[in-house]
Amino acid sequence: MSSQVGSRVFNFSAGPAALPTPVLEQAQKDLLCLPGAGASILEISHRSPAFIDILTAAKQDLTDLLGIPENYKVLFVQGGSRLQFSMVPMNLLRGQEKPADYVVTGSWSSKALTEAGREGPTHVAYSSKASNFDRLPEANELQLSTDAAYTYFTSNETIQGVQFDADPDWSEVPLVCDASSDFLHRPIDVSRYGLIYACAQKNAGPAGVTVVIIREDLLERSQQPSQENLAGYLNYSEHVQNNSLYNTPPTFAIYVLGLVAKWIRNDVGGLDQMLVRNREKASLLYDIIDGSDGFYEGHAQPSCRSLMNVTFRLPTDELSASFLEQAKAEGLHSLAGHRSVGGVRASIYNAMSQEGVAKLAGFMRAFHDAQKHESQCSESTDCES
Repeated sequence: MSSQVGSRVFNFSAGPAALPTPVLEQAQKDLLCLPGAGASILEISHRSPAFIDILTAAKQDLTDLLGIPENYKVLFVQGGSRLQFSMVPMNLLRGQEKPADYVVTGSWSSKALTEAGREGPTHVAYSSKASNFDRLPEANELQLSTDAAYTYFTSNETIQGVQFDADPDWSEVPLVCDASSDFLHRPIDVSRYGLIYACAQKNAGPAGVTVVIIREDLLERSQQPSQENLAGYLNYSEHVQNNSLYNTPPTFAIYVLGLVAKWIRNDVGGLDQMLVRNREKASLLYDIIDGSDGFYEGHAQPSCRSLMNVTFRLPTDELSASFLEQAKAEGLHSLAGHRSVGGVRASIYNAMSQEGVAKLAGFMRAFHDAQKHESQCSESTDCES
């Protein structure tokens, strides 16, 4: 088997996405033999002392980073966001005899709303579908129920590139957040939420594990008589009682998530500094978009722009195709926008380096200048053929 390693590109994929290089290097060291375990992290039992230590440390690192209060539980489950679209209403809506409010700001919150409707009544408190999800609600646009089972929103919509930049304060009922694509990108006030979940593969680790942070009082809903037919794996209380070991958990994904948490704390300097870095990276691209005289047209309205997913279009599909082809030749990969939006999407999650974003910004500037020069030449006889 060849030991040759190809050159790493700048990976702007929306997920699975880039991981921090120090994390990959540490995982590489432990892959053959985890220190003290005598076997690979891929081989050890999920009930072994070595893995229990990894599990405990990952929970504690997340608790420390986010300042999670004592009356919350941290769970590691499988199935990604799509499973949570169902688990949330199964546990928090079923049997409540009152609706769940959904704030619909993009493709993922739309899908979550559909799944919730299978479990109980729902109410759309806001939707920006009419403008292809290019904005977030103003406070006076929200039509929240006074007695909702919970209020659900997605903090960052990867496809449309819109993001809440602060913890919402508009709900008196339990607030449920799908934070899958911006988890750990900034400090948050966990006490404002009833439940937060995040599949790891976009911003906090590899595919395979989903973090669920749930307030203890909400677990009572999972234990009511109306839940007696709820399958064990779909019941949050079962996961709490079994310390996230109800079934064989995604051991390697949890291990890497723990490494990512340590990287944020030790190498980056915590979530405050992580936010500074993310703002700086996003500004490099948005400054190019705003200074391009309309050549690059952002999808999201400026006040709602995401720090994680920068979405924009070029004047024609042909130019978009040329942009993507030339970018790939420069080592800038996975930049195609989602089919529902088109154009370009640069996912610049926590692990994307300043160097990678700066290279993309430079390429955007050069591509724009080249097209401008070509256009000017087509209108002039002074340019050489």
